[in-house]
Amino acid sequence: MFQIKSIHTPTVKASVSLTFLIVALISISIVQFDSVPHVPILFAILLLFGYGIWKKMTFKQLERGLVDGASAGMSAVFLFFFIGVLVSSWMMSGTIPTLIYAGFQLITPAYFYAIAFVVTAIIGLSIGSSLTTVATIGVAFIGMAHVLDLSLPLAAGAIVSGAFFGDKMSPLSDTTNLASSIVGVDLFEHIRNMGWTTFPAFFISLLLFGILSPQATSGDFQTVDTFRTALMSTNMIHWYTVIPIIVLFVLTFSKAPAILTLAASSFVAVIIAFFHTQYGFSEILNILFSGYKGSTGVAEVDELLSRGGMESMMFTISLVLLALSMGGMLFTLGIVQCLLAKIESLLRKVSSVIMASALTAIGINVLIGEQYLSILLTGQAFQASYEKVGLANKNLSRVMEDAGTVINPLVPWSVAGIFITTVLDVPTLAYLPFTFFCLLSPVLTVLFGYLGKTLTRI
Repeated sequence: MFQIKSIHTPTVKASVSLTFLIVALISISIVQFDSVPHVPILFAILLLFGYGIWKKMTFKQLERGLVDGASAGMSAVFLFFFIGVLVSSWMMSGTIPTLIYAGFQLITPAYFYAIAFVVTAIIGLSIGSSLTTVATIGVAFIGMAHVLDLSLPLAAGAIVSGAFFGDKMSPLSDTTNLASSIVGVDLFEHIRNMGWTTFPAFFISLLLFGILSPQATSGDFQTVDTFRTALMSTNMIHWYTVIPIIVLFVLTFSKAPAILTLAASSFVAVIIAFFHTQYGFSEILNILFSGYKGSTGVAEVDELLSRGGMESMMFTISLVLLALSMGGMLFTLGIVQCLLAKIESLLRKVSSVIMASALTAIGINVLIGEQYLSILLTGQAFQASYEKVGLANKNLSRVMEDAGTVINPLVPWSVAGIFITTVLDVPTLAYLPFTFFCLLSPVLTVLFGYLGKTLTRI
């Protein structure tokens, strides 16, 4: 992406105007008309084509920028395919169901908010999806909080914090894979590097939720018991189903390439599924492509288990390719370079570069309401600035998640904010003050930037 040379030098006024039009087009389409981001991004690409042709550039030149931008995401595309395969293989082998069951075993009446935070974190880490976690076990926790007459905003804050911890740190998460691949950082190196800010935020949040939790001694936990029984009925909850996780960790710490690590773990999971669940070879191939479908008879548990497959990654892959294509045109037309040149004098220090990139990720979430775009556009805009001040790309990928991924649920008109408010029936602004993990993550990433701590130099 950053090797794309501009073929035009726009004025600052034109750059700002085009950027404003694109942001307005995307944000209004998503927020006002409930559109998926793909369609307004396609319209934005057409807008950029129109501007380029108006400025006497040839269609071939503009098309070259489009293709160059999309080509920057091809490594991410292949990684996403392997993620889809990994999730479906871990489902049919019992790996993810066993992790979820272990999370449910932690639930007790005491320290309700702290346990809700930890359990949703475990489940989010297991399935790599914050919104699925919120819509399933999150709904169960809200129901329990209501029965126990506890604070629903606080319970929602614990649920959202845990779910987005899992989403941020899971190798199965599309945002985690997107952030690492967009700036060319190994997936597991990215996850390890995020630990410097993520784990302090996690433990501070856990402490706060523990302090705020009531000392309840009894309550209606029938829903959790129902979930546990449904999981046991699958006959997939066994100790040996964690072997694919062990393979993943061993290869990760051996610093094997991400794609080979995911492939090896998936292969072991398929072997377990083949002998443990007696799937036929044709069934396994179908599940690897279309995903696993839960059939416990409990709708919430089935929703948790119905995941994975190469097909499930098509939404993310298409969005990545469209957004990167738009980015390629923004670079080809010189728009990004023009805007960065105006603030270049402010981006001479490490701390200012980290602050600017964090504010950009937050700003895109607020203006557009889309976490994918906050990751993509921040990565595209600031990679050269990080290199200029001598910072490795994994510092940028960490900031993209600390100030991008976890901020989306805090914006009332964002995709995550609207979804969470709908399923939990708690207003975004009501739970926002209690999403301690989401609030701490950008603060810590900027603080460490100013202190010069946990940063990796080129």
